[in-house]
Amino acid sequence: MSAQPRRVRDMRRIFGLALADAAHEWRSTLCLVLALAAVLAPLLILFGLRYGVVQTLADRLTRDPRNLEIVPIGAGRFDQAFFDKVQRWPDVAFLIPKTRSISATIDIFRDGGSPVPAEMIPTASGDPLLAGVRLPASPLQVVLSADAARKLGSVQAGQAINGVVGRTIDGRPENVRLKLEVVAVLPDTAINGEAVFLPLPTLADTESFREGFAVPAFNAEGPPRPSDPRLFAGFRLYGRTIYDIPVLRDRLLAERIETFTRAAEVEQIQSLDRNLGILFWLVAGIGAAGFLLSLGVSLWGAVERKRRDLALLRLLGFRARATVLFPVTQAALVACLGVGLGWAAQTGAAVVLDRYFAASVGAGEAVSRLLPVHLASAAGTTLLCALLAAAIASARAARIDPSEGLREL
Repeated sequence: MSAQPRRVRDMRRIFGLALADAAHEWRSTLCLVLALAAVLAPLLILFGLRYGVVQTLADRLTRDPRNLEIVPIGAGRFDQAFFDKVQRWPDVAFLIPKTRSISATIDIFRDGGSPVPAEMIPTASGDPLLAGVRLPASPLQVVLSADAARKLGSVQAGQAINGVVGRTIDGRPENVRLKLEVVAVLPDTAINGEAVFLPLPTLADTESFREGFAVPAFNAEGPPRPSDPRLFAGFRLYGRTIYDIPVLRDRLLAERIETFTRAAEVEQIQSLDRNLGILFWLVAGIGAAGFLLSLGVSLWGAVERKRRDLALLRLLGFRARATVLFPVTQAALVACLGVGLGWAAQTGAAVVLDRYFAASVGAGEAVSRLLPVHLASAAGTTLLCALLAAAIASARAARIDPSEGLREL
């Protein structure tokens, strides 16, 4: 018989003997499993609370895209090179230039109705505020805020409204009337106030019109706009996640651009996550050290009690590397059973916590939550720690001399 099949056969037999021994001494095995579960269950509960609470707070902020917005303070002069540079930042989800506020106003009304002053906001594909609605595909297509639609008499998508933009040239007022098609109406939660979302070229034409230049799209006369690159007074900028907001704020501050953000709320969540993380790792470190010491001593003691039996196995022809598998197998068994029992305890605790705090969480939210990857990481780490604890006992088993079995006969 070749060496390789014999080695495999020996290990399989030692594996079976180790499991049989653990079942025979089930009281000792149960004590070790309960000890591990007593350490692991609180850690899983604490980590579940950390992840559940932090994730719930982060999800609440993320659900409102306005929390992802970075608003520049005051008016600036931003050229296309600036927008090209910022657009390349990996933290940016959406960026579009804005004209001056004084140029971004329009009176909207339905035929026979009263005019409603509204703010014109540039939009394009990927706009977080317009997620899930139809976007304007032409210069005169618009998306209305809920407030604007109500004040116009519950305007619906597909209806037409009028828009009036005015200017004063040499003391003489001039107005241009635009026929706008409403392609969508935003929900109340998207934005407050009366707003009209439309393509950037329409806002650029409006600014040129109010500056006194000719605008062919409006049939407005005047001197042609200079060929110099257009400078924009502001921008609409959104981060990819709430955790990108502080980063973008600091990057823009480095460009000498002051902004208003919800970074303070994000930093509070990050601070909570860090503090809970420190608490978790402190408890985990103490618990893991105690468990490693307890399991290591228990396995070492088991090997000492079974020196005669292990020596007889060596005398029967089992190699030292096979006997090493004896404490390793029992350690792995304790780890697997302990993880299962700890996970069951965490699941029960999570159900109780979620029910107790049901009034404080919304649909789809959880106070305590663990993902499969968290459970897999916990199981893998526990198994590794158990095998480390078995190292001393394995080394002792490998040093047992077969002759000790003869002395006991």
